[in-house]
Order: sequence, then structure tokens, then C-alpha cells
Amino acid sequence: MLKDLSQVKRSLGDQQYVATDEIATVMFLAEQLGKPVLAEGPAGVGKTELAKAWAKISRKPLIRLQCYEGLDESKALYEWEYAKQMLYTQLLRDKLSQLLADASTLTEAADRLSKEEDVFFSDRFLLARPLLKAITSDEPVVLLIDEIDRADAEFEAFLLEVLSDFQVSVPELGTIQAKHQPIVLLTSNNTRELSEALKRRCLYLFIDYPSAETEIGIVRMRVPNLSQKLAQQAVEVVQGLRQMDLKKSPSVSETIDWARALVMLNADNLDKETLENTLTVLLKHESDVQKAKRALLGSRPHPLDNDPRGSSSQSRRLRRPGDWNH
Repeated sequence: MLKDLSQVKRSLGDQQYVATDEIATVMFLAEQLGKPVLAEGPAGVGKTELAKAWAKISRKPLIRLQCYEGLDESKALYEWEYAKQMLYTQLLRDKLSQLLADASTLTEAADRLSKEEDVFFSDRFLLARPLLKAITSDEPVVLLIDEIDRADAEFEAFLLEVLSDFQVSVPELGTIQAKHQPIVLLTSNNTRELSEALKRRCLYLFIDYPSAETEIGIVRMRVPNLSQKLAQQAVEVVQGLRQMDLKKSPSVSETIDWARALVMLNADNLDKETLENTLTVLLKHESDVQKAKRALLGSRPHPLDNDPRGSSSQSRRLRRPGDWNH
């Protein structure tokens, strides 16, 4: 059990997760109060990684439910293995024949058969999906409900029972209560507004793009082979791209991917050629790539040009907001 906020931040840092004071506070309170956490923010800023890191530091298994349009209870909660039920029915055909052999009416046969329903609607034929796995787990778990905003509002309403009472209803078996209350983290990329009922049940956390200083720290932690100078140059470019009107701004995870690519290419400086050849690691729309190239690689004197005055001058020019508005 984590005892205070400093221990939370330190433990998350040990898992290579750079947490703000707000993140550490919300996660600490979620653990203490037994409340779900709703983490909203742009894609790729570390919401899913937070759940993974929390599972590791709390030494609990991580169960993940990836949401998508059309997700329903059967995919999230449970399904009956009908093929297995049919196989058992065929194997037990002789026993069933003996059971029904002396039934004088169809009603009597049906009554006898109904008494054996528990054989075919039991745990042996129940295929547990993530939600049911989290509730029936013999040990406490961390349940990640990822990208809840991609699921339909109907599924969001279904989750209310789970998040309120940590129980689910299976018509054939009744109500199943959690053996251990899981730590629940829901993530949302803000593609749609979530219901007030869902938000009331959660502690709220907004995770935004990090500051340049924080992002440099993340890159240096995740890609230790990248030099401090190149990490700073890369983050300055990424921070500048996020100020542009792009279809999709580069995420923190894409910054890390780019940093790893620069190491693989043995780059020691972010020159024009390197930038032009690796922009697609950061940007995933051709229109964004072309817009960035016009801004970064135009004919005018540019922040990425070799500067005889040294890297400190180059660094100062990279941070000028006006350099990104062309």
C-alpha cells in the first residue's frame, strides 16, 4: 500500500512514468477511497500507460477492456459457449433419453429437462470477458476500460451498475458480486461527451500534453541513449508542431518513437535531411506532413539550419513561436 503522495510519484517514476502532482494525488485517492478514475485528454499522452504503471506498482494483474463502436454486454461481460453446450448435449444424449423415456406427456418431459438446466447453464459453459474476469478474480486487479468514448451511450449506461456496486447480473445465474473491488481506470480521448451519471461515479483527471521540460524528461527516461542536445531539439520541434493547425498533433508516444528512430539512425543533430526523412514518424496525415515541411523546411532562414554560433543560438530560435506560423 502506497502511504503518501511522494511515494506515489517515486513509484510511478520507477516505472518510467513521469507523474504530475495532480496525477499522483488522484491515483492515491482512488486507491484510498475505492473510486474509479476517469482520465480524459488527447490521444497518446499516457492515460493507458498510467493504468499499466499503476498495476505494476500495486502488484495487481491488469485486465483491459478495449472499447469500440458497437461494443455490447456479451463482448465486455460474458458469453455462453453454445458450441460446447451442444457437444455436451450430444455426449449426454443417452442419459437424456433415459431421463425422458417414461415421460407420458410433452409437459412432463419438459419439466424433467428444466430440472437439469443447471448442468448446461453453469460456470463450465460461461466464457468470461474482461468485466466479469475483473469481478470474479480471486485477487484484486486493476481494470482498464480504455477509450470509453468510442463505445455507445447504451454501453456506458450498462457500466453504471458495475461502477456503482461492482456487481453484474447474469440472468441464468443471478447477481455476481466482486470478490475484491478492482481499481478501475477509464480513459477517454474526448471524441464525445460522457454522461454526468458516469462522471459522478469517478474521480476526474485531465492529462494534457506535457510542458517542454517535462517532455524532455520523459524522452530522456524512455530513450536514455539519446543525447540531451538532440532530445531538446526533438521536443522543441514537437512542441512547435502542436501549435500548428494539424489534423492530428503528435502525441507523447510518437515523440518517444521519433526519439528512438533518431537513435537507430545514429543522428547527432536534427538537420533538415534527418527531419524531412523522419517526419512521418510524428505525423500520420499527408496534408500535415506537407504543412510541416513548408513551415520547417522553407527557403527562408530556418531554426534547423546549421548555425555557426552554436547550439545555444539554435535552441533560442527553435523556441520562437513565430517560426511555426508559416
